[in-house]
Amino acid sequence: MNANSEGSGGNTQLPQNRVLESKDLFKGGNEILIKHEGSVYRMKITRQGKLILNK
Repeated sequence: MNANSEGSGGNTQLPQNRVLESKDLFKGGNEILIKHEGSVYRMKITRQGKLILNK
C-alpha cells in the first residue's frame, strides 16, 4: 500500500529517493569510505560486481 492508496485519507506525496550511479561514487575505484553518524563504513565492489558494506 502506498500513500496515494484508497483509504489513506488524503493525497499525501512521499519524497522521491535519489538514485546515484555506483560509477559516479567509485570513480573508477573499487572501494569507498562512507561516514555516517560518526562511524566510517567501507563499501566495496566484489569481483562478481556486487556491493558489500562493512563497518
